[in-house]
Amino acid sequence: MKIFRAIGLTLLFLLTTLSSSGAAEADLRAIIAKFATAADFSETGVIVRELTATGDPAVERPLAALAEGNLYIRAADSMVFVGKEGSDSIQLFDPLSGEAAGEASADDLTQIGVNNTLRRTIRDALGTLTLGSKDPTVRIAAANTMFKTPDAANIGPLDAAITNETVASVKDLLEQARGASILVSDKPDMDKLAAIALIGARGDRDALSLLTSVEANASGAVKEAATAAIASINSTLAFWDAGQNIWYGISLGSVLLLAAIGLAITFGVMGVINMAHGEMVMLGAYTTFVVQQAIRTSFPGLFDWSLVIALPLAFLVAALVGLAIERGIIRFLYGRPLETLLATWGVSLIMQQAVRTIFGPTNQEVGNPSWMSGSFDIGQLAITWNRLWILVFALAVFGVLLYVMKRTPWGLQMRAVTANRRMAASMGIKTPWVDALTFALGSGIAGIAGVALSQIDNVSPNLGRGYIIDSFMVVVFGGVGNLWGTLVGAFSLGIVNKFLEPYAGAVLGKIVVLVLIILFIQKRPRGLFALKGRAVEA
Repeated sequence: MKIFRAIGLTLLFLLTTLSSSGAAEADLRAIIAKFATAADFSETGVIVRELTATGDPAVERPLAALAEGNLYIRAADSMVFVGKEGSDSIQLFDPLSGEAAGEASADDLTQIGVNNTLRRTIRDALGTLTLGSKDPTVRIAAANTMFKTPDAANIGPLDAAITNETVASVKDLLEQARGASILVSDKPDMDKLAAIALIGARGDRDALSLLTSVEANASGAVKEAATAAIASINSTLAFWDAGQNIWYGISLGSVLLLAAIGLAITFGVMGVINMAHGEMVMLGAYTTFVVQQAIRTSFPGLFDWSLVIALPLAFLVAALVGLAIERGIIRFLYGRPLETLLATWGVSLIMQQAVRTIFGPTNQEVGNPSWMSGSFDIGQLAITWNRLWILVFALAVFGVLLYVMKRTPWGLQMRAVTANRRMAASMGIKTPWVDALTFALGSGIAGIAGVALSQIDNVSPNLGRGYIIDSFMVVVFGGVGNLWGTLVGAFSLGIVNKFLEPYAGAVLGKIVVLVLIILFIQKRPRGLFALKGRAVEA
């Protein structure tokens, strides 16, 4: 008997639920039917607010369709439908369920008109409806929308949402949105002062914009409180702006480190001014483009691994080209720096023209894998994933190279040649092959720098040209052949550049940096970290 009683109670509950659901749907349809009798925009707005007051998420469909101009009245029976224009007719859909409801010609339908005021009303209504969403991210988006577009009509829905909210962070945003709505309402000054304190504590640019508007239109204690809050926010934003510039400088420094670290090796060991170093970066970027094209056409599922695949290939391509340049040209010009500079400059022009001939002069598309796309915020700092990964990658390359230089026999030979080439040769080290492999290593590192730069810059034949001068400045400032000097020099110049740009502009900022480096070299000709050696000049 207990089992039958439980079954009976369950059936009764289901029937009650279904009947109440059917009644609710009937009420919604009755309200939607009023659109057919609305005489003007104001009456349509009243119906929109009536639908919103139900709090039922099902009304999002007809409201969104109305905002887009896709809500129609059928002349035959005054029924309201969501319409989608086809080639010869308009397809009809149920405004609540979205189920297909046949089609009709445009002559048999009347489009429900909207104006800008009504669109704003609908937008606010949709924001109110999303306050009750089960997804916290949807509620956050709704709270942010209401904060940016405050309206006294939002206070009631926000009060209800705040009461029901269980997530502390979302509740804070809802309270801030409520405070914004209070500031544009006719609430007492006491409530507005509390709202100003709440919004001032938020401390972002949206809060600054809102309080600036309040300050312009308020008087008395409200105006004074808004002025004080604005001053506090400006002070906070100045701190975050400085932090943002430091991050931009570190990001630029990581790019300069990647572009300059290979040059530091070749310049330090061989004393060669390689004007084709930028083209090695370009080769790495184009290798990434070729790899991604092959993956797109043959293995689209591997696209997120495209950069991982491109890294060793870019290193190999650039290293082999560098080895060919050293063996074919540079080894005949040691001790003749001017001829080496001119020869490598000619090689850079040849390589640029070869790339233009093969790939064309226009920019090539290199996509970002999903794990390098998007951004996130830390306080008021905006950090993009691609820049963050490039920073991590640059430091990883630096660490590997430092290990090679300090902990491997080849690194020992490279340092010996750098310190005293003649003594190293007399000890049996084959300095010509050390030079060749060093040049190949520096070129290969430039190639993998091109892989990273393809994610933040245009891949074109001129890609390397924009980094060659900055790379030389980093190497000279940090100390020729010193990896730690290159690291410090890259990040120092990156941060200085980003702090100068807002005041002097990008071009003038680089000129100022160049002048500062020249003055610095006058005092320390060997750079920030001078490389020690025991060479005896003849």
